[in-house]
Amino acid sequence: MKKTAIALLLAISLFACKEKKDVPNVSDINIDIKLDRFDRDFFAIDSNNVLPGLNALNNKYPVLTSIFLENILGLDSGSTLPGVKQFLSLSGGLYDTVNDVFKNTNNLEKDFKQAFQFVKYYFPQYKVPTIATIAGPVDAMAQSETGPTPNFLAPGVLGISLQFYLGRNFSVYSDPFFIENVAPGYRSRRFSKEYIIADAMQLVAADIFPDKSKGKPLVEQMIERGKQWYLLDKFLPTTPDSIKIGYTQRQVNWCKENEGLIWSYIVKNEDLYSLNPAVIQVYIGESPFTQGFSQELSPGNLGPWIGWQIIKKYAGKNSSLKPEEIMNTDAKKILDEAKYKPK
Repeated sequence: MKKTAIALLLAISLFACKEKKDVPNVSDINIDIKLDRFDRDFFAIDSNNVLPGLNALNNKYPVLTSIFLENILGLDSGSTLPGVKQFLSLSGGLYDTVNDVFKNTNNLEKDFKQAFQFVKYYFPQYKVPTIATIAGPVDAMAQSETGPTPNFLAPGVLGISLQFYLGRNFSVYSDPFFIENVAPGYRSRRFSKEYIIADAMQLVAADIFPDKSKGKPLVEQMIERGKQWYLLDKFLPTTPDSIKIGYTQRQVNWCKENEGLIWSYIVKNEDLYSLNPAVIQVYIGESPFTQGFSQELSPGNLGPWIGWQIIKKYAGKNSSLKPEEIMNTDAKKILDEAKYKPK
């Protein structure tokens, strides 16, 4: 019995080593990460005496304050004071929840530090932005090149919108207006704090290598979107796939078990070089499932997953290539040389 236990532990240890063999040691990369709690400083403003509080906020956060007031609250110079007063008065309950869920952000700082250590390992010249938490309105998300996102990346500032990470049981997320106009259930189920780092790193990946898929045929859009997920593998090597790409674990398992079937169906039923927006929309973009597959088991946004597998196949055949080189490789060249034929 003792020998069996030792053998089992040894097997587990060897498996763990194998899983982490491609993960570089980044512990010596020096990065100072501190989350600025803009949300706390903003909600500390006296709603009966807004101007002095706003001036102090602007002195402390000269870039972020204008972004928050103009782009997030939608205020112009003539409506700033009454608009801020109204938002403070109406959003006290929301901020109480934010402050309760995020009493402490030490673990977030630690996770951001590790993620950016990997970013700097692969891209030493990348300038790490200041990271700040905000608490804005819950009626709209920011827009990125690849769709709606809870966060935003402005010059020098990475903003984390805590109102979109309050846990899937937060009552606002199940409100019919929210579901219809902001985020349906298959999206809001990811409004939990464990998704913050992955969501933010998607913005960083797109900042380093902007999405090149627009206007390209179906299969090339799959590969270009898959490149972004490949980069997330590099920045978050120990993060579960389900967190990185937003599928449920059940959906991840289904994709792995049916990889050959998925690819065969697409090849048989679609023109891989189609430019038809209706065809592309089936495979690219958020949705509860993918048309033509199981409504209960298939994820939406299935195209990038296939593209991701093609990228990994290509990278495996070209192990000497750095991530930067792979990201800059033409999608058609990747497809031709990967010889992707899953079973």
